[in-house]
Amino acid sequence: MNRVDGAGDRYVVGVDYGTLSGRALVVRVGDGAELGTAVHEYGDGVISTALPGGRALPPDWALQNPQDYRDVLRYAVPAAVSAAGVDPAAVVGIGIDFTACTVLPTLADGTPLCETPELRDRPHAWVKLWKHHAAQPHADRINALAHERAEPWIGRYGGKISAEWQYAKGLQILEEDPEVYDRAERFIEAADWIVWQLCGAETRNVCTAGYKGILQDGHYPSEGFLTALNPDFGDFVTKLDGPLLPLGARAGALTAQAAAWTGLPEGIAVAVGNVDAHVTAASAQAVEPGRLVAIMGTSTCHVVNGAEVAEVAGMCGVVDGGISPGAWGYEAGQSGVGDIFGWFVKHAAPAGIDSHERLTELAASQPVGAHGLIALDWWNGNRSLLVNHDLSGMIVGMTLATRPQDIYRALLESTAYGTRMIIEAFVDAGVPVNDLVIAGGLTSNELLMQIYADVTRRPLNIIASAQGPALGSAIHAAVAAGEFPSIHEASQAMGRVHEAVYRPDPERARAYDALYAEYRALHDHFGRGGNDVMLRLRAIRNAAVEAAATAHEAPLEVVA
Repeated sequence: MNRVDGAGDRYVVGVDYGTLSGRALVVRVGDGAELGTAVHEYGDGVISTALPGGRALPPDWALQNPQDYRDVLRYAVPAAVSAAGVDPAAVVGIGIDFTACTVLPTLADGTPLCETPELRDRPHAWVKLWKHHAAQPHADRINALAHERAEPWIGRYGGKISAEWQYAKGLQILEEDPEVYDRAERFIEAADWIVWQLCGAETRNVCTAGYKGILQDGHYPSEGFLTALNPDFGDFVTKLDGPLLPLGARAGALTAQAAAWTGLPEGIAVAVGNVDAHVTAASAQAVEPGRLVAIMGTSTCHVVNGAEVAEVAGMCGVVDGGISPGAWGYEAGQSGVGDIFGWFVKHAAPAGIDSHERLTELAASQPVGAHGLIALDWWNGNRSLLVNHDLSGMIVGMTLATRPQDIYRALLESTAYGTRMIIEAFVDAGVPVNDLVIAGGLTSNELLMQIYADVTRRPLNIIASAQGPALGSAIHAAVAAGEFPSIHEASQAMGRVHEAVYRPDPERARAYDALYAEYRALHDHFGRGGNDVMLRLRAIRNAAVEAAATAHEAPLEVVA
């Protein structure tokens, strides 16, 4: 951390809510210097097999406990301020970002339904994490009906709504637990809910409302569309709708209660909520059109601004002002990246080389193509371009000579191929991608970064902050506090990027072109209807697990 404090310096706090923990970062307004940080691990983590009370969960569920989010404010924020060694009175604003679509049902006052005693053992009363994929059948129905009715908004989302988003999850609640649906007076993104906890005012940010809530040109899907899905679903928008604010706006002032949690001054600015990937564009100095940011962690999200609106098949959406005001923000993503590598290290790598460091060292010594493998990066489904979370991973080409480092390298490469497909889809649709910035924890893997440069045939710029989302949230907090007139000026003053750290090697790039062609062939065959074996296997697995649960056998651990 940089420590050069001066009299009159002002500070902001950015809080990044991830999948397993929340991180607070104290940043100096004048130059973006990062002075102190702290992490709080969620007590319940990802709830995927059983509720804290013991009730078993079906396959493909992923829930969280909202109390874990409050605890980040109680523990991580004061610890970060203490580590920074700054006077809390000099903090002028706080901003947050969150995974998305992570969404929860609440009462009208914001009380989560899972915190009402009579609903605590009801799975649908809990937070649905972004990677809750059990609503895929509901997403399929939404998409089919949208195309049948030629709904004008479906093209803005690449032709498919994801199972991760608000409508599929809401419809699942209605049809599987209508009492919970009826009790839910509000259905709110966790990003907006935690802002509500901070400032006492309910707001909706344009980012999640647009990308996850299907808000386009000032309108949500019509009541007629919703009732055609289910006659009792027509009121869903009333649960979603709330005061809509642009990114960088002030949602309200820190309440006395939240000031006691955080140790920050009551009344300071609370910025409108944001998504972890989208807020990183500010810290990567990527708020102007054409600079794509890939935020690489457990999953990867790709965001880029464009000057014009275009419909890009298989993308997560295009939203006016969705990344920064004054531009059309485009989003795509891969549902599993770091999680795939972590799965292999934890469950498949033999003892002695079961670490990322050792496998990377061994994998780096081989030339491109020497392992003879191609993998599909769908171990947690496909977010873009196929938008189908019932798809699964695959490795082709294994023999008795295949070694663990071969498989590991093939998995690294598969995620790079997926990113290349996303970039090419943007470009083919007329959305320029002039520049590529990588952010997130995976930037520390030099082999992975070089593979991405070679596969995409593009230089990689690397964000200079190890805490891109938290820094981005701090930048938005500075704007909300009136320290800068816009996100653009704040990004230039507080963001940092190392330019062209990795450059493509022409020989390796040519070798990867041939492998990428094979990846595309497998992608289209197994993802576009050539062979639906993955979907059939998923259905067989789910039926077997559910039958075992019905027979009161021991719960089976299921990995999506």
